[in-house]
Parts: sequence; structure tokens; C-alpha cells
Amino acid sequence: MQPLQGKVAIVTGSGRGIGAEIALTLAKAGAKVVINYVENKAAADKISAAIIEAGGECLAVQADVSDPAAVRRLFAEATGYFQHIDILVNNAGILVFKEIAEISDDEFDRIVDINFKSVFYTLREAAQKLADHGRVVTVSSTVTRLMLPKYGAYAATKAAVEQLTRIFARETGKRGITANIVSPGPVDTELFRAGKTAADIERMAAMAALGRLGATDDIAQVVLFLVSDEARWITGQNIGVNGGII
Repeated sequence: MQPLQGKVAIVTGSGRGIGAEIALTLAKAGAKVVINYVENKAAADKISAAIIEAGGECLAVQADVSDPAAVRRLFAEATGYFQHIDILVNNAGILVFKEIAEISDDEFDRIVDINFKSVFYTLREAAQKLADHGRVVTVSSTVTRLMLPKYGAYAATKAAVEQLTRIFARETGKRGITANIVSPGPVDTELFRAGKTAADIERMAAMAALGRLGATDDIAQVVLFLVSDEARWITGQNIGVNGGII
């Protein structure tokens, strides 16, 4: 029997990158997966097709998770289609790779809306809609533990969602729900490469003790563990999945 057989998972920002890999990995483990995307329907359709080809079941829902009304609709569509929700993976996020002095008001508002507010909205909804003994994983970043130039706003939003997730774990633990954080190091995705030179990328890959960039599957496998029954006694924790950067 597959470890997530009968479970339903929402993965935000799962049209591509780490989110898409997480969605496919959970589906292969038996979960029915709600793929969330904002604009790139083609990417969502591609990961949906991959899940179906692997024998899984999925539902793609367009919803901007920085909008509380859209988050309510996302959860409503998920429960309407699959009847219940057992797993929430907060993956949606953007990176503004600029020094603090260079970030505009609009850019700051956007990164706060997408990286921070979206997690608040999904956790608030999950507190009411997630099944007992459910699982929450929030994708943060190892940059919260470093002092890397051009990551100021991004690191601040990720640090904020780490604390939200820890407190959510305390508030919902009496229902058997666990909530944990996964903090990747540099992962070879379109989001990571945006705005960086080849020298930037080479330097950051060399920071890892294992001497390479992470792969999306490196992250997805840890998420799979945390949402499985084997991790039932782990909650409120931050797991660094970073190849030994720190």
C-alpha cells in the first residue's frame, strides 16, 4: 500500500519548480493532489498530465494565494472535489534579488503579499478545514540563517512564515496535526537562477559541503517524509535541506 493512499494534498505554487516536484512525488506516493497555479496554466497542465500518467489523481485550481478570497475558494474547490484535505504544502513564493536600498515599494509589497500573507491565509483556512492528524509543511529557505546580500526582503518573509508555522503547530497539535518547515539551500530552478550571473550560481553551489546545487527531488523527498505517518512525532521543526551550507 502506498504511504499516502487516501490522503488529499494541496500544494501551493505547484505548476513548476520545487512545487511541481512535490506534487508529483506526493501523487506517486498515493495522494490525490490539488495543483495550485496563478497564471501559467500550461505548466499546471503539464504536471497534471505527469501525475495522471503515473497513475495518480489531481485537480488543478487557479488561485492567487496572496488573495484571501482566492484561498477560501481554493480550499472550497479542493473539498468539493475530494471531500477532505489532509495535507497542505505552502510552497508559493517569489524572489526579488536586489539589495535593500534598491527594492521599490511595489516590489516589497509584492514579496510580502506572495511569500508571507499567502501562508497566513492558507494556515488560517487550514486551521478550520484540515482533517485531524493532518500535515502542514511550509517551504522556507536556508537564507534565513545567513547574511547574503540581495536576499534581505526574501529572507525576512521566509523568517516570518517559519514563526507562523511553528505557532500553528502549537495551536493545532491537540488535533494531531503536525506542522514543519523545510529550508532548502540553492536549488536549480528558474526562480533561483532569476537575476543571477553564472558566477553567482557557481559561488553559491560551492557553498554546499556536497559541492553542488540542490535538485527539486532533494526537497520533495523530505516533504514526503514529513507528511507521512513515519514523521508523526515531528512538529514545529525546521529541517535544513541544503547540502551542508550551514
